[in-house]
Amino acid sequence: MRRALALLVALAAAGAASAGEASGVFLTLEGGIAPAPGLAPAVAPRLLQVFDDGTFYIGGTQHLATGRLEKGELKAIEKRLEKIRKQQPGLAASVAFGAGPQKYRLVVAKGKPLEVTTTGDPDLAPFNLRLLAALVADLASFSHPSLHPYHPAFYALRAQEGRLAGGCRYWSFPVSLELSLAAPQPVSAAAAGDWPTGAVAASVCANDKSYVVTLRPLLPGERP
Repeated sequence: MRRALALLVALAAAGAASAGEASGVFLTLEGGIAPAPGLAPAVAPRLLQVFDDGTFYIGGTQHLATGRLEKGELKAIEKRLEKIRKQQPGLAASVAFGAGPQKYRLVVAKGKPLEVTTTGDPDLAPFNLRLLAALVADLASFSHPSLHPYHPAFYALRAQEGRLAGGCRYWSFPVSLELSLAAPQPVSAAAAGDWPTGAVAASVCANDKSYVVTLRPLLPGERP
């Protein structure tokens, strides 16, 4: 079991490092999924990604939803970020709100860049971090009347030698296992078929070996 968990962490890191970012990103919030057997949290859909035109995507363990913010709603987020920058001009790359297992990574690309990893319960944040904590908490539980399911057209297929608990499936993708071992490969939603997606990994048997496979949903214009 420990070997499988270590493998999932390595696979998730490889997938995250090679992931291409779609253009026009305003902000991204990652996290919210705790490591567990059979899960690779870093390959899950991003918790929230907002684009400059107001389009946003909300992710969970596997599935995505999308919607669009009005200009005024985007401006409201920008004003909150401005207040945070003024309150914490030298904000550290990592801050602790207090006790709790929560961990988030907030990346703001618009305006003055901001990237911070937070740990702990936002409700327990000290006074000087309350504005940041409130924003992270609101983004982590984000909802909007325009929300509707998003069905990705493509996934980033990634494989790595290893074994998970339980049985295994046979390789059925149109790209070779060898290419998927070397780097994430784009595959269509049709090719993904009934395979687990997002943070849920699958075990594959091929060439007398076992492999761990993940399919990370891609947003429009995003590449593996």
